[in-house]
Amino acid sequence: MRERRNGIVIYLTLLLGGVGLFLLIRAYGETLGSPEASPAVSTTDAAATATRTPPQSDLILHVIATLAAVVGLGYLLGRVCSYVGQPPVIGEVIAGIMLGPSLLGVISPEAMHFLIPLPSADPRGQVLAALKAISQLGVILYMFLVGLELNAAQLRGRVHSAIAVSHASIVIPFVLGSLISLWLYPSFTRREVSFTSFALFMGVAMSVTAFPVLARILTDRGIEKTSLGVVALACAAADDMTAWCLLALVVGVVQAKLGGVAVTAALTGAYIGLMFLFVRPLLARAMRLLDARAGALPPAAVYGTYVLLLLSALATEAIGIHAIFGGFLLGAMIPHESRVARDFSSKLKDPVTVLMLPAFFAFTGMRTEISLLNEPAHWLICAVIVLMATLGKFGGTYCAARLTGYANRESAALGILMNTRGLMELIVLNIGLDLGVLSPTLFTMMVLMALITTIATAPILKLIFPNNSWLEHTPPDQPS
Repeated sequence: MRERRNGIVIYLTLLLGGVGLFLLIRAYGETLGSPEASPAVSTTDAAATATRTPPQSDLILHVIATLAAVVGLGYLLGRVCSYVGQPPVIGEVIAGIMLGPSLLGVISPEAMHFLIPLPSADPRGQVLAALKAISQLGVILYMFLVGLELNAAQLRGRVHSAIAVSHASIVIPFVLGSLISLWLYPSFTRREVSFTSFALFMGVAMSVTAFPVLARILTDRGIEKTSLGVVALACAAADDMTAWCLLALVVGVVQAKLGGVAVTAALTGAYIGLMFLFVRPLLARAMRLLDARAGALPPAAVYGTYVLLLLSALATEAIGIHAIFGGFLLGAMIPHESRVARDFSSKLKDPVTVLMLPAFFAFTGMRTEISLLNEPAHWLICAVIVLMATLGKFGGTYCAARLTGYANRESAALGILMNTRGLMELIVLNIGLDLGVLSPTLFTMMVLMALITTIATAPILKLIFPNNSWLEHTPPDQPS
């Protein structure tokens, strides 16, 4: 009873306090002047100053070469990261950045432009457009897999503390992100972007937790089935669901015009309601029928699932909240333990994570220019962003965990784990850059923040838990 009461009190306090603080920040931020310049210059345009221009691009040649390079280098760096106790995704992200203007473009601009040619050699940007299309399809499929892996049963027995902890890890960094927006807004966005849109987006970008990367870290440490591991996964699942809903709202606010915000919000609510009230029960019934059948899944089930996935992504894109939400939402609607969920998770995992997601890393790397941080003030801002992001996630999680009855070390471990951002943060940041909310310079700073906070998770967790011998390798008691 005490845990439940504390969870409810913390949740209401955070919700009301966070909304109140954001409204105060927004009221002041809207009085700031519009940004003086519009730094929305693409990476490929900046690269056009290179002295040597490659011959007319061959679309297939360049795309295949880019994928081969990022897959191969990503695998090698992933092995190195695994050897030093880091999740392999870190190596894959670094591979994408290394093949872009941050490293390869400095060492050999000709080699970088062989992967992504100059605008003069590819005036319509076909290579970059093809790479973007592959990367977006890869992210949609990946988010579908993330939805399939969400397990609501993990919240049982700890629902109040898990929700309180997860929302504390969202509300506090969200407020800090909105607060730091007062400093960044005049210099790091386009002049037509309102402060409200910028502050909302920075708040969400500070609030994300990478559920898949966190799960991988817990598995590598062998604590995914302990009380701490199950609670961490439950908190991350609730965190992700909330963060994606917030991001959908923010995208709607940024893209809509005046009354269009209300229309986008209404359509989003209607679509989510349709999925929960009608699609989910129908899918549950269909899954029970399929689970009762022997043998492989029938072709109609496989084709039908892909068609539903694409239609769901198409619907959310048409609404104006990005196609990835449709993929994620459909995955979450399919029962976690069904044959469809298991089969699609096992069969899609390698093609998506090994072949298609590297296109996303390459696309992100081509847009990340560390050379843009060419002033000491830029690095100072980057350090402040990392500090605020870490304090918000760790502080919010730690305090909520302590108030709901967790021990000091467990609370600290939860705080470190929830600070993992990884791939989820990169997806959010790319949306922000596409919408013009983030400038290329701020995008680079935020990518570095995502890498630093994710890299720091495993070694700091090892310091808190030097060994796992005292941990009980059983999930928390479930209510009868």
